[in-house]
Amino acid sequence: MYRWLLCFRYLRTRYIALASIISVTLGVATLIVVNSVMAGFSAEMHDRLHGLASDILIECHTSGGMPDPDARLAEIKEVCGDQIAGASVSVHVPAMLGIDFNGQLVTRHVNLVGVEPETYDTVSHFGRYLLHPENKEHVTFDLRNDGYAPDRDSFPPSGWAYRTARVAYDNALEAERNRFNSARGLTDPEAASAGPIEADSLADAPKMTFAAPGEFLTEPTDGGPAARTFDPAVDQFPGLILGISTSSVRYRDENNNVADRFYCRPGDDVRMMFPNAADNTKVVNQKFTVVDMYESGMSEYDSTFAFCRLDQLQDFRGMIDPQSGTRSITTIQLKLVEGASLNEVRDALRRRFPPHQFAYDIQTWRDMQGPLLAAVRLETTILNILLFLIIAVAGFGILATFFMIVVEKTRDIGTLKALGASGAGVMSIFLSYGLLLGFVGSGAGLIGGLLFVRHINSVAGVIEKFTGQEVFDPTVYYFTEIPTIIYPFTLVWVMVGAVAIAAMASVLPALRAARMHPVRALRFE
Repeated sequence: MYRWLLCFRYLRTRYIALASIISVTLGVATLIVVNSVMAGFSAEMHDRLHGLASDILIECHTSGGMPDPDARLAEIKEVCGDQIAGASVSVHVPAMLGIDFNGQLVTRHVNLVGVEPETYDTVSHFGRYLLHPENKEHVTFDLRNDGYAPDRDSFPPSGWAYRTARVAYDNALEAERNRFNSARGLTDPEAASAGPIEADSLADAPKMTFAAPGEFLTEPTDGGPAARTFDPAVDQFPGLILGISTSSVRYRDENNNVADRFYCRPGDDVRMMFPNAADNTKVVNQKFTVVDMYESGMSEYDSTFAFCRLDQLQDFRGMIDPQSGTRSITTIQLKLVEGASLNEVRDALRRRFPPHQFAYDIQTWRDMQGPLLAAVRLETTILNILLFLIIAVAGFGILATFFMIVVEKTRDIGTLKALGASGAGVMSIFLSYGLLLGFVGSGAGLIGGLLFVRHINSVAGVIEKFTGQEVFDPTVYYFTEIPTIIYPFTLVWVMVGAVAIAAMASVLPALRAARMHPVRALRFE
């Protein structure tokens, strides 16, 4: 009983012990906050990466692609059995996107993907990241009337209403330009060098009117009797879904507010250039109408991907056998049932399609994102090691404190041993003292860390007000709140580690006190 009384007495009366407790508290709280934020970032990154890619990806690297995908899917289902929950085929091809922005050509290098809307959403979270609410429920490559991004006030008007108004304005501008040139008696080359028309000359232009969307047509090229003139006010080109970063730039305006500058929007026409699938490769130059935008929050995808219908891309690239009519694809994506082993399914497929026989690349989504996931794990590990050094510093403080206590309390130790206290009993006093410091410090750090994590976004707001700078720049990060996840196992090992460091720091002073001879201790005091 005397051991615990002495521990509490030393804890209450020595302010240097308070410094050790504060050191342990700060170390534990920092570890909890950092691990919670890193776990939140990692979980959100895993969720987005897994949502963007299917469980298993089979890519064909030949120029003509993989013929007869139905036969390949039948073989895959035979190998995997009932472990497949969904499958979808697609075509991936590198392309150059051209956007006409105020008479200037904006170009982007993109990965054009032809997908089946009915099946692609079953193997990924494709629909979840589209801007139009109806496309989130049912993906379509037809232009919607309006209602894009209803939760974003800054998103510009889009859809058929915008397209029809823009066409009416362009027609009015062209008619006014022709009238202006005719009045001046200019020919076409002379009109081109005469400069732009003043805005005031359009005062009498007809008002913009909205028209209902018409039948889907491509631009007629054969001139047959069934063809009619392509009218962009009621017709659209093949639909295209663009990654939002391919068609916009996020910046800060003159009031330091975050804004998006859009080079194009749903309803605009863009041009896409990509190679065909023939042995004698040629460039296909095709117009598309932007029907929606894709925003996953991962810049790697939002800035490089564009999606169109699979059958149309196959037609454009010539991926159809003229004799049998069989279509080819480049990619098969598989969604596995809950609990299925990704590596086992991948290995089984690799045995069925060996690389020396088939030009297939079979990977899981984790294999595809291996470097990024490994970098996050390494960063988390290094941060934990560095932050544990804070608690280690506190341990050295406890070690120095206890040696001072042993020197100062030499008479007390000698008196205790003269009265019959054993060496183990004296040693247990200091070990209990170290454990008590560890428990109090880690307990206070646990409470402080959990409170900080709970209110971390409020704390970030306060820091932003004092510093005048945002903790996470919204022009770089596409989230509004700091994600956090608290794992109970993390709390346990952090507290156990802190208590263990405090206990180990008290071992050497405790051994010195236990080995002290009572007669020598009393004689020199």
